[in-house]
Amino acid sequence: MTDERSKEEQSIEMELGEAAAMKLPRSTSLERGDGLLVRLRPFYEGLIHFSLFICASISVLVTVGIVIVLLYESVQFFFDVSIIEFLTGTRWTPLLKPQHFGILPLMCGTMLVAGGAAIVAVPIGLGTAIYLSEYASPRFRDIVKPMLEILAGIPSVVYGYLAIVFVSPIIQYLFPSAGVFNAASACIVVGIMILPMIISLSEDILQSVPLSLRGAAFALGANKFEVTVRVVVPAALSGIIASFLLAISRAIGETMAVTLAAGATPKLTLNPLESIQTMTAYIVQVSQGDTPTGTVEYRTIFAVGLTLFISTMAMNIIAQYILSRVGEAYE
Repeated sequence: MTDERSKEEQSIEMELGEAAAMKLPRSTSLERGDGLLVRLRPFYEGLIHFSLFICASISVLVTVGIVIVLLYESVQFFFDVSIIEFLTGTRWTPLLKPQHFGILPLMCGTMLVAGGAAIVAVPIGLGTAIYLSEYASPRFRDIVKPMLEILAGIPSVVYGYLAIVFVSPIIQYLFPSAGVFNAASACIVVGIMILPMIISLSEDILQSVPLSLRGAAFALGANKFEVTVRVVVPAALSGIIASFLLAISRAIGETMAVTLAAGATPKLTLNPLESIQTMTAYIVQVSQGDTPTGTVEYRTIFAVGLTLFISTMAMNIIAQYILSRVGEAYE
């Protein structure tokens, strides 16, 4: 009885103590501090909002500035050169006499390198992505995927040097008619460069396919290979195609590796064993400082840059549209 009463008395005393504590006045310093924070909160939130707005605006303004400069200088160029000649001409010799301003040789060289890189990278990248997504163990995937993505951090000039000292001699041994600078070596090294993008994006898309689709296919008696080929890959096909387009746009914009590997000979050809010149390589050639500012030769940089910008932007828009369709299908 004594123990029970003592427990009851202790509980009553604790309740009375809590009630008394609740009735005590708050500390004046704490009250002042809380009030100051409450008054300054709108200022801090406004400052953060303004800082984030400035960060977002910088990227937009930089893009708009680049477009304005390209358009302004390109319009000045087209005052001197017919846009029809620029788009349909088959000779590109703006630095030599007689001058010709047909961009088709540069576009052909760019597409040749981009197409060759896609032939190299698409099968290897898709096969690697399927293996990592469907067959590899989680531990193996966590080890191998970061190692593959290290390729994206290697400078492009290293790939160009690799093409000259390693890839080109092999191509010359297999095809004696090939020169030191050729489109094939550029295709190979650029294909290796875009591999991480294809593997990473395609593997993420394959992983996003719902497990219910795989389970339904297994329930119907399909084996692992059939589930992968007939269910998972078709379900993620649009996203895989988007990764291909993004990687190809990356290959179109590649500069240093192509400049070192493919040479600087603007030529309207589809022979990968010949030396060619891409749009980015031409920009590098003219940007070295030997061409006087304000001349028509100098403004060819901006006309070629505008063409490159439009083609790359078009491919990125198409790829983003396809990716948005994938997101809507599985949300």
